[in-house]
This record gives sequence, structure tokens and C-alpha cells, in this order.
Amino acid sequence: MKKNLIGKVFGALTAASLGVSLLAGCGQAADTTPQTVQPEAAQQTQDAPAADAPAADAPAADAVEAKGTITVAASQTPHSEILAEASKILATQGWELKVTVFDDYVQPNNVVESEEFDANYFQHIPYLESFNAEQGTHLVNAGGIHYEPFGIYAGTKSSLDDIADGDEIAVPNDTTNEARALLLLQDNGILTLREGAGLTATVNDIETYNVKVKIIELAAESVKDAIPDAAYVVLNGNYALEAGLSVGRDALAFEANDSEAAKTYVNVIAVKEGHENDEGIKALVEVLKSDEIKEFINSTYDGAVVPF
Repeated sequence: MKKNLIGKVFGALTAASLGVSLLAGCGQAADTTPQTVQPEAAQQTQDAPAADAPAADAPAADAVEAKGTITVAASQTPHSEILAEASKILATQGWELKVTVFDDYVQPNNVVESEEFDANYFQHIPYLESFNAEQGTHLVNAGGIHYEPFGIYAGTKSSLDDIADGDEIAVPNDTTNEARALLLLQDNGILTLREGAGLTATVNDIETYNVKVKIIELAAESVKDAIPDAAYVVLNGNYALEAGLSVGRDALAFEANDSEAAKTYVNVIAVKEGHENDEGIKALVEVLKSDEIKEFINSTYDGAVVPF
């Protein structure tokens, strides 16, 4: 079964165009050209007044004092979408938000390090710390905004109550995401990890199989392609969205809000050290953590993205 599953997934990947990983901090670098996005929402600072509304009730276009421009490098989903919503609020405060979408995880950090951009929004803290250590950069967390919970999703079986010996469960094979997947399986009583394995756990740290399942390790972007063949798959929120799934509607189980993984893998606004208290950065973080943006996230992503 393992050989067949991996073969089917490999075949599907080679037949498809090369996709871009959107998993924060876990994708491979791609030689791509960033795309500057000027969201339609950012071009207006308020709703148009009703036709019969008194003119005095609508503030003049120049009533808001211009405070400056905030430039942010971001991943497409969900980061640039959340920023587009935030731009409407920032505009009412006098800030112009300019977002450039990148589809790799190297350039967004490089352009902030060089101060070409004020901030980026695409990564979690472990990736940020690893990047600093490897690249000699000086990036810091200016504020945690959201996390993307891992979920267990149905493959050939529709309920965890039906799990049985011999079932195959597809999980990501990179260190960060495999650990999260295995911890979630442990939380649901399927296996037990070696004490202390935590967020560095791999299959070698599985101490006991409470159900004698077979863990199939695949590249993170390939796990969703195993849905037709594996009994269950464990997906990050981004890849669940790509597969047309939602944590709130479709996950058989998912990471709790107060889990170690949720706290660790919160996606942050990153800036170059020394700029975390800049006026524009503080305004950006405040808006992204506002009730309005939390409501937007909750209503838009159906649990695949969770405000922090």
C-alpha cells in the first residue's frame, strides 16, 4: 500500500504544473518576480454616503491627515488578503498600505533586512529565528497575528471512529510540520511519542502505536493529493484551503487554540530590529489585531486561519 500511495502522488505531481508552497516558513525558494498589489479596498477610505445623506455627514476627502506609507512583503493567501482588509482601516487613519506579494520565503526577509520594505507578513517564529541564524539577518517579531491549525481530514475513511490496524495516514515529511502532525495524532490517541520529543518529533520518536497505522511521509504540498488513497491525511490550514477543505467544516480533529503548536507557529509581522516601535508598524499591528480584522478572519477562512 505505501508503495502504491507514494507512486500515485508522485505521478500526480509530475503531471501537474509546479505549484508554489504557501505554508508559512516551510516552502522552498522560487525564482519569481514579486507582484505589487494595490487592493481596491485600499483606494477608498470610507463607504460612499447615501444619496440623500447630508453633505456635512460625510468627511471631506482631505479631512484625514496623511501619515505616510507602510510597505509590506507578503504571501498571497491568507496574508495579502488580510492586509487588503486592514488597508481600509489604515486609510481612515491616514496610512497608505502598499503590499507586494512574493511566492518564495527568502526575498520577503531580504527586502526587510535591506530596509527596502518596512515589514513582512508570511512566516512563523521558528522560521524567522532559523532564517536569522542561517543568513545573519536581524529580523524581529513586531506582533503575532494568526495561526493556521493542522487538521486530520478524511481520506478513504470518514470518521476517526473507524480507524483500524493497517490504515495509512499521510503526513508532511519536513521536520516542523511532521512534528505538528504527529502531536495531533498523539492528542487523538492514535500513537504515543517519546517523552520530550515535542516540536522536533519525527516518526523515529513514535514510542507506541495505539492503533497499528502506517505513517506515510510526503512533501507537505503533496499530502492533499493522497486523499483518494490514504485513510486519513494531516494538513496545514493553507493546504486544506487549496484542497477545498475547511478546518471548521471538514476536519475530523484539529489543533486546539491553546496548544503548544498554535503558540509556537503564530504568523507574525516581522521587521528589521530597531523598527518594531516605528509609528507605522505599531499602527499596522494594532489594526491587524483589531476586532474588525479578527471578525474578517473568522468569517472568511472558516477555521483554517485563526486570529491569535
